[in-house]
Amino acid sequence: MYRKIMVGVDQSFMTSQVMRAAIALARVSDARLAICHAIDETLLAQREVAMMLPNSVGKTEARMRLGAQGFLAGLQQEARAAGIDAEIRIVESEEKHVSDMLIEAASDWQADLLVVGTHGRRGIERFFVGSVAERLVRKGSTSLLLVRGEQEEA
Repeated sequence: MYRKIMVGVDQSFMTSQVMRAAIALARVSDARLAICHAIDETLLAQREVAMMLPNSVGKTEARMRLGAQGFLAGLQQEARAAGIDAEIRIVESEEKHVSDMLIEAASDWQADLLVVGTHGRRGIERFFVGSVAERLVRKGSTSLLLVRGEQEEA
């Protein structure tokens, strides 16, 4: 079925649901798992931010990487405790959208499936926040599993 499953995580309330789905699929498929986190540095790359915080941008990026490594190491341990061969990947860019980074990472690793969460935002909130999941559906070529988050009642 699937030999290589990449799971994209973002340190949100969706992480545990997404990991459970990816681990379950990896288990039934006897697949390898790559746990991937995209660090979005686009805000830090803006000239105005760099000018206001000239000595802080590099330190902030380093703290983001260190935090992501610790976060992913914990998820890797969770997968390994479930008997799944897992590796971690951090992708980052000052220019690319998170969805583009995940598409590229899945392609580079030759993933058969990409598993991500969707927060279920609707209306004006989705317009302003954007949707990584929607962009993955439109732009990606790797098979995609969207794990839906809890939606609030309107």
